[in-house]
Amino acid sequence: MSYAPNEAEDAVDARKSEIAAFAHRMRHHVIDMGEAQGQGYVGQALGVSDILATVYRDRLRFRPEQPQWPERDRFLLSIGHYAIALYAALAEAGILDVEELDTYATDGSRLPMSAMATYTPGMEISGGSLGHGMPLAVGMGLGLRRRGSRALVYNFLSDGELNEGATWEAAMSAAHYELDNLVAVADLNALQADGATDSVLRADPLVDKWESFGWRAVRVDGNDLSQLLRGFEELDRDESGRPRILLCDTTVGKGVPLLENREKAHFMRVDEHEWQIAREQLEGSVES
Repeated sequence: MSYAPNEAEDAVDARKSEIAAFAHRMRHHVIDMGEAQGQGYVGQALGVSDILATVYRDRLRFRPEQPQWPERDRFLLSIGHYAIALYAALAEAGILDVEELDTYATDGSRLPMSAMATYTPGMEISGGSLGHGMPLAVGMGLGLRRRGSRALVYNFLSDGELNEGATWEAAMSAAHYELDNLVAVADLNALQADGATDSVLRADPLVDKWESFGWRAVRVDGNDLSQLLRGFEELDRDESGRPRILLCDTTVGKGVPLLENREKAHFMRVDEHEWQIAREQLEGSVES
């Protein structure tokens, strides 16, 4: 189907509007889940909402009513402690009931604080020690290719995981096997449990490093929907047979200024009276 320029522009605007609404609802879910515990990995979840909304609203092939559909694209949450963000996305995607989010991190819940594939529909792997997602993604990519499946494997990892040797060993393997069904997405929020990422172990220049490992790499602002869409489309156009990675710079606590500049934001503690302020600021960020 062909579009006139203004029609194509309108279609892109409509996509962006749908993704933005998806991300906004995600952020509200994150705040609600965080309030129930009074703390958690809220800052990261707010920061990556635009990325997950783009993936689940615009990229991923799946069937909400059939989470184990064999031809689905696989989304691997390598960063297990980001589970709160993925739960919000799974609820907006229709894989989880929104009401179930109220059980987050409670006894007997299917939504533990760290990702567990055995508990949660739509959760492909369990999260724990960082650096395991990429090796699993390589194995899945190889298996799907040998089955003749057209499904893609998306591996979502953090800049902290770029300190892990297993990540780079798997990256070399993916390039060696020419896994063009593997798409990695990295959250570069510049923060780790031990401090600023650059102070722990500097990783830049990341685009050059991934390209030298045999990948196609694109870096974007992970909180800018236009850049996210263009970045994914640029990776789509690569026909070299290489695995691909979208490197996304994000802001911890994005959309809630109260939380964007908080110290010790890796595992964030929020005072009881601050949650409503966070909601009001989130609404204000949309209106502006």
